[in-house]
Amino acid sequence: MSQGLELTPEARAHHPGRARARVTKEFARVKPGSVAFEVTKRAALGVYNDGFIHAGNLAYLALMTLFPFFIVAAAILSLLGQSAETQHTVASFLHVLPPDVADLLRKPIADVLTARTGPLLWLGGLVGLWTVGSFVDTIRDIFRRAYGTKSSASFFKARLRLSGAIVGSVILVLLSFFVQGLLTAAEQFVYRLLPFAQEAATWIGLSRLVPGVVMFGALYVLFYSVTPSKYRHSDSRKWPGALFVAVWWIGITALLPKVLASLGGYDMTYGSLAGVVVMLLFFYTIGLGFVFGAHLNAALAEPDQLGLQGGPTDRELEAASA
Repeated sequence: MSQGLELTPEARAHHPGRARARVTKEFARVKPGSVAFEVTKRAALGVYNDGFIHAGNLAYLALMTLFPFFIVAAAILSLLGQSAETQHTVASFLHVLPPDVADLLRKPIADVLTARTGPLLWLGGLVGLWTVGSFVDTIRDIFRRAYGTKSSASFFKARLRLSGAIVGSVILVLLSFFVQGLLTAAEQFVYRLLPFAQEAATWIGLSRLVPGVVMFGALYVLFYSVTPSKYRHSDSRKWPGALFVAVWWIGITALLPKVLASLGGYDMTYGSLAGVVVMLLFFYTIGLGFVFGAHLNAALAEPDQLGLQGGPTDRELEAASA
């Protein structure tokens, strides 16, 4: 299958003439969406080849790193003098999860954060940063496979960069939760004290999309940091994959409870582990979205803008597009 279609940018770079001829032929066709179909096919085949294994790995690691993530968030809030906002941060995060998953995680997360204060919080934050770094490093490996590259950075340099990206993403997520709280308070103020300003309240309600935009920003920071350096500093686009994952996350959060309700009886199958199974299923589907986002960005990337030496002559290209 990979012989007929170069799935990664590096594979296309090793066959410059064939890759350029194929792209020229695709653009020569006047069928609407032919290029989009080619990109979608590359991404879908990449997910088919590697996605299910990586999604399972991400689901397991997400379960293992969820609590360390909140310990890191609590440490950052403590550094900013906003320790009281930790519980609000947890509540805002649980709000973007399916109800069954949120109910399962609410008490354990609260217990973990209550048990860590003072120096223990900072020690837990450092350990949590390293643990979350392992999760992000798995995502980086997914991107390397999608682009067909190998790691060139040293282990500690890569971990340092990932740690910076994690802190930046956490700050963006916390900013999203803070903005969401401000907008909710403003909406209640307008409804209760300024009933004549219903139009303003409507605009404030629409502005609740801002946290979603900030979520996209956090995902973009993550995607940018894990993209192989050869493509990170090029003109290849990083935002399509991040946008897809943000929309995918919101869609899964809205649809998963309805799907589970229509199926019914899963608690009779898994018993007391039903909540854990639902949580793993949620993270598994989110993991599939991450894998598709990585392969989508890779499918859109072309090596060296197709300015390739040793490619076919103009006559050969004309023959290929004929």
